[in-house]
Parts: sequence; structure tokens; C-alpha cells
Amino acid sequence: MKKRISIIIPCFNEQAVIEKTYETLTHTDFGGYTVEYIFVDDGSRDDTRKLLKRFASENKQVKVVGFTRNFGHQCAVSAGIAKAGGDAAVIIDADLQDPPAVILEMIRKWEAGYQIAYGKRVKRKGESRLKKCTAWAYYRVLRMLGGSYIPRDTGDFRLIDKKVVDFLNAIPERNRFLRGLTAWAGFSSCPVEYVREERAAGETKYTLKKMFRLAGDGITSFSDKPLKLPLYVGAVLLPMSLVYGVAATVLVILGIWEIGYVLFALVFTILSVTLVSLGIMGLYLSRIYDEAKGRPMYMIGEEINFNKEET
Repeated sequence: MKKRISIIIPCFNEQAVIEKTYETLTHTDFGGYTVEYIFVDDGSRDDTRKLLKRFASENKQVKVVGFTRNFGHQCAVSAGIAKAGGDAAVIIDADLQDPPAVILEMIRKWEAGYQIAYGKRVKRKGESRLKKCTAWAYYRVLRMLGGSYIPRDTGDFRLIDKKVVDFLNAIPERNRFLRGLTAWAGFSSCPVEYVREERAAGETKYTLKKMFRLAGDGITSFSDKPLKLPLYVGAVLLPMSLVYGVAATVLVILGIWEIGYVLFALVFTILSVTLVSLGIMGLYLSRIYDEAKGRPMYMIGEEINFNKEET
């Protein structure tokens, strides 16, 4: 029986590019494998879903999952993984920045025995210096905090074997950082280098707020070092405070400083350290709260072209 590849495409307000994406994907060589295209509409407010329905009516290989509202990129990818019926699944965004032609090389790596073939960006076209700098810094910080097993300069563009799909579907976590989960599990993997292109059309849906949220999920999911940061800061500030206190006392006695300035500086330092400590603990408590509620990651409003046994 011929093996099947499931291609998962999360979409959010992509009407400007989705037709070109569909045409490009359906005309790409995937090495003779049977392919199913799983488009996950993450609560788009434009005509994205209308266009996806048209594709599904014209091509039964196109399957559509429609959320009731916007739940986020990682939730959309997770929904696609849950619906994937192939022997392997490929995750690719709808903006064509990750070239579909690279998927064939990923398939070859999979055929060679690797369970994960992830895209590694060697160049990023059409992105601002701020985006490039923050992305560069983020992966270095993540490695420093304990995520050394997560490859640098990678996104969710990758091929994952059926075993990896089953593993991800079995995980109960709701605040997901998928590229970290697959790396953490230790599946055999290899990079596929490529040049990331500019968006074919439309604007990026990853706002600065969403990027920071994803970064926070990545760090808090795989490292407890931020919880220990107050201890490190306190160990540094304690001797400094003692030296400062002695010096300030001497200056007050000599009449050079007034005691009010000394007290203000000490209170401000203690307050700053306390707020930073509480903020870090708040991030982790927020994750615990989300997990404890036990709510589903997303709500599906409609599904198209899925057989009953697949749903």
C-alpha cells in the first residue's frame, strides 16, 4: 500500500495568499506519495475559510478544520496533527516563506530513517532587523536556560514520522511549544537547510505580542532556571547592598548625603527585585492555572472531507 503524507497548513486571515499557496502545494512533487492537505482555519475574519471550502469542493484531498474563533498558531498546528492520517506529517505555514519544494528533501531524509526532518534557515529574506535580531537572541537565550537540545534558527516547518504524531497527540499539555516538544522527546532528527523567502502576499500574523508569548511558552516549558533567577540576583545584590549600606552610612555621618536618599535607594532596589521575582513566578503559576482548568486547546466549528473513521 502506498504511503501517505499529511501536509498541515495553519491559516489565519490569509485570503491574499491562500490561493497561491494551494496552487503551489498541489503542483509540488512529493516523490509519488499520496498526499492529503489539512488546512486549519484559526478563526479567520476574512474570506480564508470561504476559499478553503472551495478548494475542498474541487479536490477531495483537501481537508478543512475550522475553529470557532482564533486560538493561536500552536493550537492550529496541534489540531492538524490530531487529524493527520498519513505515515508522516509535514507542518508548513500558509505564507509560502517556507518553500514547499523543500518538503521533497525532508521526505528523502525520512526515507533514510530519520523520524524528524526539520527546516533550518540559513538566510531570512524580507524580515526586519528587529525580527532577525530577536530570533537570533531568543534561541541563544533558550539554549542558555536549558533548551540546548532545541536546534537554533528553526521554526515549525518540518516533517514528523507517525510515531512523533502519536507522541504529540498523547501529550496533555495545552500551552504547547511544538518544536521544543519534538526535540525534547529525542526522536532521530536531521536538518534540511533552506533559504526562507519573503511572504508571497499579505502581512505577517505573528505580532510582537504573539512572538513574546511563544517565546515565553518555549522558555517556561523547558527550563526552571528563571525561577532560580531571584536567588542569583539576591546573591549578587546582597554583598553590594552591604557595601553600599556601609558607604552610605559613612557619607551620612560626614554630612555629604542626607539619610532620605539612602533609604529611597534601598527601598527602590528591594522593590525592584521583589517585583521581578513575583513576575517570574507569575509566569509559571499562569501555566499551572491553564493546565489545571482542563479546558480543550481549541474548539472546532466544522470539518470538511474527513471520513467518520478519521474524525
